[in-house]
Amino acid sequence: MAGEAAAASDATQPTLRTGTGMQNLALTVIATVAAVFALEWAQLFVITLLIGLLFAYTLNPLVAWLEQIRIPRVVGSTVVMAGVVCSLILGAYSLRGQFQTILDQVPEAVNKVSTGLASVRKGQTSTMQKVQTAASEIEKATSQAAGIDSTPKRPATRVVIDTPGFKLGDFLWANSVGAMGLMGQAAMVLFLTFFLLLSGDTYKRKLVRLTGPTFSNRKITVRILDDINESVQRYMSMLLATNVLVALLTWLALRWIGLENAGAWAVAAGLLHLIPYFGPAVTAAAIGMAAFMQFDALSMALLPAGASLAVATFVGTFVTTWMTGRIAKMNTAAVFVSLLFWAWLWGIWGMLLSIPITVIVKVVAQHVEQLEPVAELLGE
Repeated sequence: MAGEAAAASDATQPTLRTGTGMQNLALTVIATVAAVFALEWAQLFVITLLIGLLFAYTLNPLVAWLEQIRIPRVVGSTVVMAGVVCSLILGAYSLRGQFQTILDQVPEAVNKVSTGLASVRKGQTSTMQKVQTAASEIEKATSQAAGIDSTPKRPATRVVIDTPGFKLGDFLWANSVGAMGLMGQAAMVLFLTFFLLLSGDTYKRKLVRLTGPTFSNRKITVRILDDINESVQRYMSMLLATNVLVALLTWLALRWIGLENAGAWAVAAGLLHLIPYFGPAVTAAAIGMAAFMQFDALSMALLPAGASLAVATFVGTFVTTWMTGRIAKMNTAAVFVSLLFWAWLWGIWGMLLSIPITVIVKVVAQHVEQLEPVAELLGE
């Protein structure tokens, strides 16, 4: 009897373990779905926080260097933030004429593209009319041959839904509200970056204390924070270098071709290169339209657009991929899947933040035993 009881106990153990494993899996799935919905619901706050953190990581080495030469952190943070803001304002002011010229050409470009599309549509309509006429003649001849009355049927009544027309006031109001929201978010990012630079290592020390009294937990926490700090700083430095390289090469190519406002287009190419895949495509399309407006020839429109796309492809494929592999040591498939997920969740902002978020997740997973499978999936 004892042997039978032991055998029965052994037989039930796998079932219990399987049930517990299924429960843990179900709880993990529920928690993941809840986290995704929470990130989507609070995306404005989370995106602002992440951008502020990235800027603070990027600018912190400058503040730390000023602190090493006996400049107080408050003064160093103020000087660095003032320098960044003044640089942005000065750059925008120096290129305002070129950007204004581009904006003035937008109505003419839209009109020209609309005219071209209308001519293409007219050609398609005439072709369809010829096809319909030929089909009617064939149907009429077939009906006469078969002895069927070919009297045309009464055409069906069409119902046209009158949609409200375009209102310039509503359009301007919607755009002004969006611009004010964007400016408010930019101001919040600047203030958050400034206060994070002021805090220095305060939050790092607080997080270390919150991990518990044991020395091992604190040591792991310090290592994770240091690795995140180093990885993010190196990635942001790489991003700055590659975007400047894209802007410089694009400016040289457009100046060689002879496109007007090459400086403004180069700056736009460098900024939009922050958005993987989508940014270079938009830049190439806009440059192609500007070239078509200037040269009035399709071949000359394709040349600068192709040059812009070639520069972005070269830098993105060789320079960025190589440097990202050396910095984060992640495989390309994981990076692309992460890009798709965060783009689906947050749109353009998700595409911008996907790689830094993936880098942080990988660093944390490397130091937490329960997350080792995640680190293995993201690694090379």
